[in-house]
Amino acid sequence: MRKTAIPRISAVFILLLCSVFSGFASVVFSGLDLSENNELLFYADSDGNGAYPQGALFSASLGTLETRQLSAFPEKIDLIENGRTIQIRNSFGTVRVPVTGGLPRSIPGFPSFADGAPVLGGRVESMAPSRDGRWVLYIEPVSPAYGNLVMVDALSGARTVISENIERPGSYFPACWSPDSRVFVYNRGDTLYYYAINTAAGTVDERYRIIGKGTVKSVYWGFSGDFFYLRGSTVYRVRSSDLFARTMYADFLEIGSIAGKIPFEFDQNFDQFWVSPDSRSMLLAKGGRNLFYYPLGIDDYSAAGESSLPYVFIPRSGSDITVLWSASGLVTVIVSSPRREGAATSAYRLNTISESSARIFSPLEIPMGSGAALSPDGTKALLWGAEGMVLYDYINWKQISSLRTVPVYAGIWTGNDEIIVGDAQKIERLRLSGQGNLICLSSAQRYGFEEKTSRIMALSGNSWYATDGTSPWRQVASPVLRNQSQVSGQYRVYLERQASGPYANIPMIRNIVSVGTFPLLPSGENLFEAIPDVSDTMDTAVAGVFAHGKRTGLREVALCFDLMDDSEGLPLILNTLSQFNIRATFFLNGEFIRRHPDAAREISDAGHECASMFFAPIDLSDARYRINREFITRGLARNEDEFFKAASAELSLLWHAPYYAASAEIVTAAASAGYRTIGRDVDPMDWILREDAKRIGISQFGASAMVDRIMAQKKPGSIIPVRLGLLPGGRDDYLFSRIDVLLDALIRAGYSVVPVSTLIEHSR
Repeated sequence: MRKTAIPRISAVFILLLCSVFSGFASVVFSGLDLSENNELLFYADSDGNGAYPQGALFSASLGTLETRQLSAFPEKIDLIENGRTIQIRNSFGTVRVPVTGGLPRSIPGFPSFADGAPVLGGRVESMAPSRDGRWVLYIEPVSPAYGNLVMVDALSGARTVISENIERPGSYFPACWSPDSRVFVYNRGDTLYYYAINTAAGTVDERYRIIGKGTVKSVYWGFSGDFFYLRGSTVYRVRSSDLFARTMYADFLEIGSIAGKIPFEFDQNFDQFWVSPDSRSMLLAKGGRNLFYYPLGIDDYSAAGESSLPYVFIPRSGSDITVLWSASGLVTVIVSSPRREGAATSAYRLNTISESSARIFSPLEIPMGSGAALSPDGTKALLWGAEGMVLYDYINWKQISSLRTVPVYAGIWTGNDEIIVGDAQKIERLRLSGQGNLICLSSAQRYGFEEKTSRIMALSGNSWYATDGTSPWRQVASPVLRNQSQVSGQYRVYLERQASGPYANIPMIRNIVSVGTFPLLPSGENLFEAIPDVSDTMDTAVAGVFAHGKRTGLREVALCFDLMDDSEGLPLILNTLSQFNIRATFFLNGEFIRRHPDAAREISDAGHECASMFFAPIDLSDARYRINREFITRGLARNEDEFFKAASAELSLLWHAPYYAASAEIVTAAASAGYRTIGRDVDPMDWILREDAKRIGISQFGASAMVDRIMAQKKPGSIIPVRLGLLPGGRDDYLFSRIDVLLDALIRAGYSVVPVSTLIEHSR
């Protein structure tokens, strides 16, 4: 074999190199190879920015400019069409591949990058395919935080707008399908609706398709095709016939039948629940930490009840809960933080068919996270993550075999003895006996054209594969590749650097027979927001307060997380920042540090910038306090000591007072202790208490409305505060629960998120 195939250079190296010249570019093209029949091979690398770093191999016919995707990274995989097809979602769009093997193909009406859709950065777009594969639900954006719920017919590409003004997906997609693909449930705001396929009920006005108050998190589809709906403290069991009856009697008819009660109110912001395969019991995670087991079907009025029920207190640092529940009654709960390096994974086992007194959650040893799946017969379990994939005897919780020792991103059971495994090299259908069949390549380390046949060759892992551009990849031995070329008899190709936009460069095509040079794809230079023409002058009410960074040059903002006393939302924020590879600034009040020393240490250990918010949660503008230089300097010094005691690290010399109170005296006193006072130029209004809103006569903004407000007000150099913790009196929802949507919006507008100290440095 000639060593003329194009080698894959590290995507990270290429992106770092190109970012020096093109700002916040997240995609770089490389490895152009042009055949004599004007077929171009090229590679695209994405640095992630919310998704996994990944790449894809493409081919393009220069005569028609038709582009074909040849590999697909398994960021997200769904099994559809009764197990005949997988749907793959990643940074380059959504494609489908037969499980028997094939090249990625787009969904009609749902363009991917190969069809001309841009790579925008941020998380992989969420969607909900029906299990039969016929339909795909997605949110078509109309603003940074809102969009329209659209249903696409995957056969014809026909689009139907189901509902308008739906919140864009955050941690969950706002719609879920029934197992038979005939009905789906969705929420708009805090109201649940249903939509039926191929029935007259599907065309009924949305007002008459109401289920009740709640979100998709209030719904759990059962194995028999009905769903459970948790509202308040009541669990309802709903059948499809109930939905159609409710179309006529929604004003006075309760939905479904009562299946059970829980002893407290269900909070759709922070709670989750799961129902057993036999629909006779449930698990409830209250606040993401308190996990309870409850039997269903008990009359809470007349029943004496059990003296105690199984309960476990799970780690606050866990941000992802997976439940494996077999038909035999064995429950395994896995708690992990899949995107945070060094985060521990915990597991617990409960046998629900044992005697009541013996029902306890027992800790389990678990070899890896962050994925898990139970076989259809409930006897085996797959566990996968950065360390590989293992097969477990589920009943006895013992490892049977190691299936992979490289990072695995997806695992799906297709039968009791067959799985689909997606790693960085390939997606494979694997029998537990050891026989494997390639479905699709995930990436290519080297590639080129075969010398005699012009077939496309690609090296993935330790094996070479071949395709003619339409047929599935097939493994080959010792291929002979022709020399790489950027010239054919008609064209010459090269890469041109981009000054702005999500692409660091783009492939250019020069016709050397006639006249003309044109890009292979749109440049994307207009996808980012224009930098507004605003002054760099610091416009603050109090001199000496750093309220924003430089307004020109770089699209960058600082996210500041304020922790006054409560830690609610912190695990989610740390996990999301890790997912986006963002270093942020946290302002810590002494009350928070004293209450949650381990949380303070975790913030520091994660590498974030830790700043001060004084030693106590007091309003320094309140006339009841005697504020002088000594009071400020002593309060700052005390907070330094509290933080060092908790985290064995030092606070940075940045601070702001609780509630951003500032005066000339406060700023001068802090400066005498070496501190720079930080302000803000964007106020999301996430601090407004419910009682204050009523007293002052203003409205509490919803979390999605706050995201839109931030995106409308932010400018280069903006400082954007986000309050963590629960507010006294509560809210309907919290901005921190939509931080992933905010980060998506900032990245797609061309902004990078940096610590406050970076804004200060760049403003000099």
